[in-house]
Amino acid sequence: MSHISFFLKDTNAADTIPLKMVFYVAVTACIILITVLSWNNMAPVYSGAQDNRQLNSAATELMSIKSGYARNLNSPNSPPGSMCTIGLSVDGIRYLAFGVDPDPNLTSDLNDSSWAREDNVIICQYETGTKERYYISGTPLEIRKGKLNENGHWSIDHEYYFSKGPGVVIEGPIDGEFNFELVHAEKVYVLSHF
Repeated sequence: MSHISFFLKDTNAADTIPLKMVFYVAVTACIILITVLSWNNMAPVYSGAQDNRQLNSAATELMSIKSGYARNLNSPNSPPGSMCTIGLSVDGIRYLAFGVDPDPNLTSDLNDSSWAREDNVIICQYETGTKERYYISGTPLEIRKGKLNENGHWSIDHEYYFSKGPGVVIEGPIDGEFNFELVHAEKVYVLSHF
């Protein structure tokens, strides 16, 4: 019984416990603050690396179908051509251009000048104005905007071609899957299915 009463009457460290708790809470808050600041500095680097990985993968996917079977656009019964599906989820992108530079004069207006054809190139323009090019190696590859016709087949969108030119431009935000098919009419093209 005497040990219990001694324990209950001992108040020597009672005033230091709250100070220790304040100190440990302050240290924990500092660690959390440093972690948050570090993440804010690292997030753009991580996002940029993820964007590069996705766009390099897109260039590889397009390169992979170049040596495949091309569907004959003049024959409605022709079997489908070699296809690839490119999954993209890219933040901070103004546009993504396949086979064309829609803003060669860097005015940020895609309609103030004619588009410059750039076969075997994917151009990514960020909202900051920075452009990056991703090259598709191998033989030249022309990309055309596709259009679903009344028969349910994809063909070249001639209205888009005559108003905009060759290539395909996807304006941001970009998130989804984009299909491309190898086709031929008078020559071989890669046709977008979106």
